[in-house]
Amino acid sequence: MVDYRFSHRLKVRYSEIDGQKIVFNAHYLTYIDVAVSEYFQSLLEHDFGTTFDFVLAKSTLEYKRSAYLNDWLTIWCRMDKVGNKSMTMNFMITREDDAEPILLAEIIYVSVDPETMLTSPVPDFVRERIEQFELEPR
Repeated sequence: MVDYRFSHRLKVRYSEIDGQKIVFNAHYLTYIDVAVSEYFQSLLEHDFGTTFDFVLAKSTLEYKRSAYLNDWLTIWCRMDKVGNKSMTMNFMITREDDAEPILLAEIIYVSVDPETMLTSPVPDFVRERIEQFELEPR
């Protein structure tokens, strides 16, 4: 996707579908959680979880279509805003090789001190790495 610089793929497992034979709605947040962890791991490497961490503060999910058993999904991630203590990310989940979204999401995360788990400002080095990654020429 043109607007998203980062993505992570995963396959829908049997335990993730419900009685209607579609992915149960709560699993989409798990998919997003896996992808955002990979996003920060790729940007921050060993600093993720040691000198920087975050918690989810708000999630807005818009379900467009259903995903099914054995579908390969791509979870697209984009950082839209880094504030003083919060970060707003947008996500889009698509079926492999399909541009139509299955789900759109906006998630607000709050930066926390990894030792105390209290809110803290987003560290400058995190802000710089995000800006460098998100603003690189495509």
